[in-house]
Amino acid sequence: MLLDDGMMIEQPLEVEYLVVAGGGGGGDTFSPSDTGAGGGGAGGLRAGSFILVAGSYAISVGAGGAHAVNGSPSSIASLIVCAGGGKGGNFNNNGSNGGSGGGGSNGGIGGTGIVGEGHGGGTATLGGGGGGGGAGSAGVAGVGGTGFASSITGSSVTYAAGASGGNSMGSSPGCGGLAGDAGSNGLSGIGGIVVIRYLGSQRATGGTVTTSGGYTIHTFTSDGIFTVH
Repeated sequence: MLLDDGMMIEQPLEVEYLVVAGGGGGGDTFSPSDTGAGGGGAGGLRAGSFILVAGSYAISVGAGGAHAVNGSPSSIASLIVCAGGGKGGNFNNNGSNGGSGGGGSNGGIGGTGIVGEGHGGGTATLGGGGGGGGAGSAGVAGVGGTGFASSITGSSVTYAAGASGGNSMGSSPGCGGLAGDAGSNGLSGIGGIVVIRYLGSQRATGGTVTTSGGYTIHTFTSDGIFTVH
C-alpha cells in the first residue's frame, strides 16, 4: 500500500499452513521367529491459518526416524511446532510417544499421540505388532492409523499415516516406518514437510514457490527461511 507521499506501508499477510513432522521408525525384530515389532507412528500434523507481519520466520523440517528411532519435529518459528512420530516397539516393548504414537510389540501397548497433532499407536497381540498412530486415526493391532488428506499444494495428498507390522506404509511426508519382520530391522519413517500458501501474487520468499488456483505456494522439504515482504 502506498501513502500519498509515495512511502510504502507493509501489509500483514494471511496465510494457510500445513506442518508435518518426521515419521517414527518401525520397530526391530531380533530372530527369524520374531514377527511382533510395532509400526512407526506418523509425525505430528497441524493445519490452519494465521496472519503474519513482515519479517523472517525460521522453518524447520523434521527428518524421519531411523529404525526404532523417533522422528524429528517440524515448525514455523515458534508459532507452530509439531512433534516427531513415536518409534515402533521392539520385542516385548511398548511403542514410544510422539506426534502420533508408535505401535507396541508382542503384547506391548502403543505410544500416545498429541491432541491436535495425531493419535495413539495400537496395542500388539502376542506374536503380532501394533500399528503406529496416524494423523487421522489411531493404530490398532496389525494396522496403522489413517493419514490426513490436504490439497494445500494444489492436488490432494494424504500425509502422516501410521505404519503397520506387516502392511505397507504410506510414502508421503510424515508417514511412519514399516515394522521389521522375522529378524529384520524396521524401516525409517518419512521426513516431514512445511507448506505455506496465500491468495494472490508472490509476497514472500523461501522454499520452492509454485502457483495453483490463484494461490502462491511455498513448499519446504528442508530447513529454510520464510520472509514476508
